Amino acid sequence: MPIEIRRVTNCEDVEAITALVHAAYAPHVADGLRFWGTHQSVDDTVRRLASGAAFVAVENARYIGVVVVRPPQPSSPVPLYQEPNVWSISQFCVAPEHKGAGLGRKLHEVAVEYARNQCAKFLSLDTAAPAKKLIELYERWGYSIVGSCDWRPHTNYVSVLMKRPIEALVNREA
Repeated sequence: MPIEIRRVTNCEDVEAITALVHAAYAPHVADGLRFWGTHQSVDDTVRRLASGAAFVAVENARYIGVVVVRPPQPSSPVPLYQEPNVWSISQFCVAPEHKGAGLGRKLHEVAVEYARNQCAKFLSLDTAAPAKKLIELYERWGYSIVGSCDWRPHTNYVSVLMKRPIEALVNREA
């Protein structure tokens, strides 16, 4: 059965999505990183999914990926996330057995397209400063490091802030 990427509804199994997040972030524990996703509660998942437009990847009725695209957040402690034309992604992960197969890129493309359709000019994110492979991946996807933030005690590291432009829709018939 093909993988379906769709918008989250009120009928989702939030416990299963939380289990997906825990499994996806678990490998970072071996590197000594305590991402929020390694220990978030089901209530945290509900709040994070509700913080923007959430999308899930599903295969054979099993959640295998998730991303949340958030609008500007005027009350955020992070000035970048307050900027009116800057949307952000969070809760972004792929099940371990699907990593490296392009699913993360597909979820990211859904996030970019959604933000573009909301007239966002930039997409941003944060990740652990020590997570060099993640930072390199995001740089390949057009992000640049623009600052840092600190989510401790939810995490045990300083995060880098990354931002990329969202290109305007191009006339595809030309």
